[in-house]
Amino acid sequence: QVQLVESGGGLVQTGGSLRLSCAASGRTISIYKMGWFRQAPGKEREFVAAISSSGGNTYYADFVKGRFTISRDNAKNTVYLQMNSLKLEDTAVYYCAPHNGLDWTAPRGQGTQVTVSS
Repeated sequence: QVQLVESGGGLVQTGGSLRLSCAASGRTISIYKMGWFRQAPGKEREFVAAISSSGGNTYYADFVKGRFTISRDNAKNTVYLQMNSLKLEDTAVYYCAPHNGLDWTAPRGQGTQVTVSS
């Protein structure tokens, strides 16, 4: 089973940037479409972005289009999320998860906290 560790979160002011990483171990994630999700306090987990197994196709939630960029390095078994022009509403715990071919699997890591302040 693949283990996922998210990192790179922190406290940033509005308009700032962060780069999140999702490092996998246990097995390769190169065969999986990978996604980033987030969950803010009191809210449901929501989809943020996804990337195909090869990295050739990317998908974004409307609220991050033009601001966030998902990428992957299969040689490093890692997926990234570059977040620019951060807004207060981007504050959440961010998780990564693989798609098993039928659906997104439940996030299995601790996530990484992103806090945007004014």
